[in-house]
Amino acid sequence: MTAIVDYGVGNLFSLSCSLSYIGEEAKITGDRREIIAADRIILPGVGAFGDAAGKLTSTGLGEAVREAARAGKPLLGICLGMQLLFEYSEEFGRHEGLGLLRGHVVPVSSRPGFDARLKIPHIGWNPLIIMPGKPLLKYTSDGDCVYFVHSYCAVGCDESLAAVTEYSVPLTAAVQKDNICGCQFHPEKSGNTGLDILRAFCGKDRGARQC
Repeated sequence: MTAIVDYGVGNLFSLSCSLSYIGEEAKITGDRREIIAADRIILPGVGAFGDAAGKLTSTGLGEAVREAARAGKPLLGICLGMQLLFEYSEEFGRHEGLGLLRGHVVPVSSRPGFDARLKIPHIGWNPLIIMPGKPLLKYTSDGDCVYFVHSYCAVGCDESLAAVTEYSVPLTAAVQKDNICGCQFHPEKSGNTGLDILRAFCGKDRGARQC
């Protein structure tokens, strides 16, 4: 069973539907005991980093996610949920993350060489450039497109980097180190490519489907 962490931030319904589609039992939960007991965990998120980090702390769910991840449970952060896996964010000040991956989060517009004529937030479909040897992307190929909605990106995360995308400059698109994974894009909104990424995370064969 996959636990989708409900801490008041994120579109949980579409993610739950995508998991059901690939035949994965999933439960939306804010119960730390269920999170720790789950086979794997997904940490979603939209909105501001500081608010989300505060909710994880105040509910105790952040520590539950840390405990499960350090016990070796597969963990996938999506969008803001991926950013929360890192050490800190510079979004409206400095805010501490879960510290499960090395790296931090900065404005996309602050990346050296960024074309200031481009719109922020970065919204839309972009192709992936994949690093070799990352199980999360075993069903994914260079050039496969996924759907992004973000104004911030992770940097300093070379040891976990799984894929980048180009938005005038390379931006971190996915990460994986051991059991801890993250997607800056939304796999639940990324068609068949996104479903294949969820299949890989859940240990499903490609094409597994439940009607």
